[in-house]
Amino acid sequence: MINTQTKPAVNQSDFLVIDKVTKSYETPEGVHQVLDEINLSISPGKFICVIGHSGCGKSTLLNMVAGFTQPTTGEVRLQGKKVEKPGSDRMMVFQNYSLLPWKTAYDNVYLGVNSVYPDKSPQEKAAIVEEHLAMVGLTEASQKKPAQLSGGMKQRVAIARALAIRPQVLILDEPFGALDAITKEELQDELLKIWQEHKLTVLMITHDIDEALYLCDHLLMMTNGPSAKVGEFLDIPFERPRIRSRMIEDPRYYELRNYALDFLYHRFAHSEDPTDDTGSEKIPNRSFLKIAAAIGAIGVTALIGLGLVNSIVRSPLNSNPNPALEAPGN
Repeated sequence: MINTQTKPAVNQSDFLVIDKVTKSYETPEGVHQVLDEINLSISPGKFICVIGHSGCGKSTLLNMVAGFTQPTTGEVRLQGKKVEKPGSDRMMVFQNYSLLPWKTAYDNVYLGVNSVYPDKSPQEKAAIVEEHLAMVGLTEASQKKPAQLSGGMKQRVAIARALAIRPQVLILDEPFGALDAITKEELQDELLKIWQEHKLTVLMITHDIDEALYLCDHLLMMTNGPSAKVGEFLDIPFERPRIRSRMIEDPRYYELRNYALDFLYHRFAHSEDPTDDTGSEKIPNRSFLKIAAAIGAIGVTALIGLGLVNSIVRSPLNSNPNPALEAPGN
């Protein structure tokens, strides 16, 4: 059974609280409301993924948590303190890396460390930089400039720079969206390892449902904009550490995946109103989702079985040619 909340309760004493937050902008056509009374309460050490269609205010919401912009009404609080500006307790990683092109990987990380820890000795700062470059596997590439690095390596530098500040909250805006599938999976695994070791609270925007199900504890699904709201807040039940091959054999994986896809492409595909003509909420057919999940699991099992058959057929035991087909004289 899918555990959902359409209106997540706000625990005022929780670690990170988004309390009745709205965001509007003045335009020549009038007031444009991006977000409408967002309420969310996040416990420390949780990994939250945010999905929704383009224009629903995902980045705006995370920018307010980062302190780059302020809510029109409501407030964001971290450990009871109102967020009013950027701070070293919250660091953000962007999709486009945001590295200074004339500085090396080492210098890009050092710049952040130096700004947050001006009183530390040069040796202490250097140790912090080296530790975090090693953490993302870039010790040997530390003296290379961004133009000499692959996309995955650039994103590793950006993550190292954010982590070197020792934040309490790591905010990621589609950090792996521009990467190839193999590099993306490698960085997802590295991110999970770092998150678990450092006990960070993570907020991450993604458009990839499979990525969200693999990474997060809870999935925040936004309704369409303008005036976007929290559509649903899903609990992701898979135990950690998560193993991809096991997850895709679990019928719950397909039920959750289909539920999220239905939310994005049916319930909120073309309409800002989550109700039908009668005013009742459009809830997907749970029986259909369970059937789809079962079919998906059967399909995966069949593919695995086919792979085993192919392996047996191609094994050395079956590789000898038929003696009857050998050329004469052999």
